[in-house]
This record gives sequence, structure tokens and C-alpha cells, in this order.
Amino acid sequence: VYSLDGLLVFGLLLVCTCAYLRKVPRLRAWLLSERRGVWGVCHKAAVIGTRLHVAVSVSCLLMAFYVLVGK
Repeated sequence: VYSLDGLLVFGLLLVCTCAYLRKVPRLRAWLLSERRGVWGVCHKAAVIGTRLHVAVSVSCLLMAFYVLVGK
């Protein structure tokens, strides 16, 4: 997380993980019901991942290509 590309990877992984957890009914009620604090960040990341799923998936593919080939 100490560089820009590490921060981008962390952000993408957070958004993808929270969007995936939102699809699981028990975890959605347990983890993503709060809208404040740390769990609120997870809720907002899940909303971003769900609404912008095409942009997030393209960003994940580009970041994977960059990490594998560019670095």
C-alpha cells in the first residue's frame, strides 16, 4: 500500500471482495447492513462494485496485466 499501484490493487480487491460478499445473503445481513464506520466503507465499496461492475472488471483486468507484464 506504499505505492500508487499497490493502493490501486488494494482498492480494486476491496471493491471486488465487498461486491462478492454482498451477493451472499447471510453475509450481506451480517456484514454489510451497517452504513457507518469501517463496515460502512465495506457497504459503500459493495455498492460501487455492484453498480459499476463493468468498469471494475475492466480495471481488474488492466491491473492484472500491468502487475504481471509491466512490473
